[in-house]
Amino acid sequence: MERHEGADPSGNRSRLSAAAGPGGTGNGPGRRRFLRGLGGGIAAVGAGLPALAGCLGAAAESVSVLAAGSLAHTFEDHVGPAFEERTGIALHGEYYGSNAVMRMVEDRTKHPDVVVSADATLLRDRLYDGFVDWDVEFATNVLGIGYNPNTDLGTGLERGEPWYDLVRGLPEGDLTIGEPDLDPLGYRAVQAFELAETEYGLDGFREEMLEQTYREPEEPQMMAGVSTGARAGAVVYGNMAVDHGMPFHEFPPAYNFAEPELADHYATAVFVTDEEGYEAVGRPILYNAAVPDDADTPDAGRQLVAFLMDRPDLLIDAGLRVPDSLPRAFGAPPGEVEP
Repeated sequence: MERHEGADPSGNRSRLSAAAGPGGTGNGPGRRRFLRGLGGGIAAVGAGLPALAGCLGAAAESVSVLAAGSLAHTFEDHVGPAFEERTGIALHGEYYGSNAVMRMVEDRTKHPDVVVSADATLLRDRLYDGFVDWDVEFATNVLGIGYNPNTDLGTGLERGEPWYDLVRGLPEGDLTIGEPDLDPLGYRAVQAFELAETEYGLDGFREEMLEQTYREPEEPQMMAGVSTGARAGAVVYGNMAVDHGMPFHEFPPAYNFAEPELADHYATAVFVTDEEGYEAVGRPILYNAAVPDDADTPDAGRQLVAFLMDRPDLLIDAGLRVPDSLPRAFGAPPGEVEP
């Protein structure tokens, strides 16, 4: 595996595990259609793996995944082991900011069997022209601050002080955000600053935060400095704090990008990336997965996507959210992965 990347008027909410979400955790229609459809393959794996080999071919011993950095622990510690136990297929993952992931697929510097984005629209905008023609949305998340409780920021948050006042008083670089030009987590942090500026009348707050925060280009490393106390906190998704056993201060709905009904409000915040000039409009957090047209083992890739659809419990255990509306297909997915 390779890891890279990256309202109460006070703006405070009770500390929540990102594993619990307002959308519920229902399985949704048809999650198990693929597994049932394989009959003697996956469904009978408990009786032995030869039938599965007949479905996928003897060469399908691994599946390569190129995914958003926020999913590194999810895939390596939860999905991968369970998928291999079920199928005998090892998951080999690489993790970067989703924008960097899209660039690698476009440049054909990487040839994954499955590509996964933390921004469903980003994948469609970048890859639907010549790389993929379908995807499946499978999980959501929430934005907030993962923090070290043994810092002034942590102490203040646990006293209920407004987070935006606390971060303004931090030394430069003590609060981390993702690199906005590389991943949605980074540009969502900037968009959250912009929406909070409007919400609370904080003149210049967005620009002040851009100057003051440290931009971490390797998304999976964002909470590492917080865990050691080298940094006070990081603007991250809820599951990333769960990954490191750190407390998480969830932003209010007005700028946590977790509420589909606030999509129009989120869309008022826009960030344009430097290199590609991609206009990232604020939108609810939504993970999606697709199998590229040039995948080396597309059957194994489709099987992994179906597994994500079938096992919301693994995703929830990892700190993600799976509302009843998911999984949901976009484009023209093959029958074996259609929700």
